[in-house]
Amino acid sequence: MKFTVRSPWMLIAAAVAGFAPAMSMAQAIEPTPFVVASGLEGPRGLRFGPDSYLYVAEAGTGGSNSTIGQCTQVPGPPGGPGPDTGGLTGRISKISPSGKVTTVATGFPSVTIGPNGINGTIGVADVVFLDGTLYALIGGGGCSHGNPKNPSGIAKVDLKSGNWRLIADIGAWLKTHPAKFESADDFEPDGTLYSMIAQNGRLLTVEPNHGQVISVTKGGEISQFIDISASEGHIVPTAIAARDGSFFVGNLNLFPIDPQWARILTISRTDHDDFDNAPPGLRPERGHRIVSSKAGFTTVVGVDFGPDGLLYVLELSDGAGFPTPGLGKVVRVLHSGAIEDVVTNLSVPAGMIFGPDGRLYVSNFGAAPAGAGQILRFDIAPGW
Repeated sequence: MKFTVRSPWMLIAAAVAGFAPAMSMAQAIEPTPFVVASGLEGPRGLRFGPDSYLYVAEAGTGGSNSTIGQCTQVPGPPGGPGPDTGGLTGRISKISPSGKVTTVATGFPSVTIGPNGINGTIGVADVVFLDGTLYALIGGGGCSHGNPKNPSGIAKVDLKSGNWRLIADIGAWLKTHPAKFESADDFEPDGTLYSMIAQNGRLLTVEPNHGQVISVTKGGEISQFIDISASEGHIVPTAIAARDGSFFVGNLNLFPIDPQWARILTISRTDHDDFDNAPPGLRPERGHRIVSSKAGFTTVVGVDFGPDGLLYVLELSDGAGFPTPGLGKVVRVLHSGAIEDVVTNLSVPAGMIFGPDGRLYVSNFGAAPAGAGQILRFDIAPGW
């Protein structure tokens, strides 16, 4: 029987429970990985800055603050993953070209999901540079996450001081802009923001629980880019990339995992002719719409285009059932349309990006207990 998930991290803890921070990766990874950094607290999204440092979003360790009685709570057992408790342990780190790790900013909302954090943590989910300024995607904020004074949304970070301020309260926006389809048994009031990109002078972020892609200007104006749930239902969209005017969104799908049924959706802008010439009742909404869908993926948590121009996809766990350490991998879509394994034997990876050096960087043990997180680097041979 299928059931829904409120975030990419629910039930992952069942797979990583008992991990020791020193646990090594599974062997036989091709190409050979190089450990760029270790000891991280739930590394998620990655981004290279103008200074050539690699910036890492870290979920943190959650906290113990409860908001029971103050607002709608995340349901607990037997049907839900809660209750949640919050803290301000999320952070952003940066890694120098020589591998030195330093802290950029701290004190971001972080949430412990379920009793004793049995269902993992959510905190800083991604980082992006726009016009030289660093922005952080906060997924662990809001009252339902135990952080009533620190909402979920997008923050602007001062690189010199480490100070940051929220520019977009997406948690509040979600409450007044509901998606067309919201799963009643898997509803998260403050959202579970996951990934973010900078495109055309704005920030685009994916909200998996509600199924929306949201646009935010540098001034903090929030609007809906596309409601994926309107046509696809509750498929848990996670990761986004852009190329040649189109956008590519991958989805986690539902647990238990059914391999090869996650997809990459291609989203393009609707032309006026598409709207005006379509028969009544079949007219697409003006704005952006899904123009194609490619299946054959499993638990997608990252997408990026490589130096060879091919689309690369990060999979949390490519196996039936529940996320399993060692079953994470990176695949790519060849020009023929075939899907090819590139890196295997990853353990609950959470984010990836190609660097300016053409190498692939992956957040490994991204959903493991704090201290186990790694950043791995791979030299990838071009595809065809």
